Amino acid sequence: MRKKQTPKSMACGAPQPTDAELEILGILWERGPSTVRDVFEALAEAKDVGYTSVLKQLQVMTDKGLVKRDESERVHVFAPQVQKSHYAQDILDRFFGGSVEKLVLQALSGRRASPEDLKALKDLVRQAERKSR
Repeated sequence: MRKKQTPKSMACGAPQPTDAELEILGILWERGPSTVRDVFEALAEAKDVGYTSVLKQLQVMTDKGLVKRDESERVHVFAPQVQKSHYAQDILDRFFGGSVEKLVLQALSGRRASPEDLKALKDLVRQAERKSR
C-alpha cells in the first residue's frame, strides 16, 4: 500500500501550487470568489480546456487547502485560501535572501521596463522613503 504524499509546502506554510493551480489562483486573485463556470470561461479565453477538468482541478485545490469552497448556494463558489502576497514573500525569501534590492535588480536586468513600470517603481521608492523616516 502506497503512503499518501503530503503536498510540498512553501516557507509561508501554504502548499506549493502547480503551474495549472497557479493559473487558477491568478484568476481568483484577480476576479475574487468565482464559480467553476467563471474560472472555466477565463481559462478558455487563453487555451483549450474542459469544464470537468477545471472542476476536478478546483476539487484538488480544495483538498490541498489552496482554495475554499462555499457550498451555501446551489452553485459552489471558490475563493483563494492564500493571498498572492504569501507566495511573493516566499519567493523573495527563498530566491533573493529576503533582499528587495536583489529582486528588483534581477527583474530590471531580465527584461526592459516600460516607462510606466519605472514610474511606478519610483513612486514606491518615494513611499518607502517616507515610511522609513
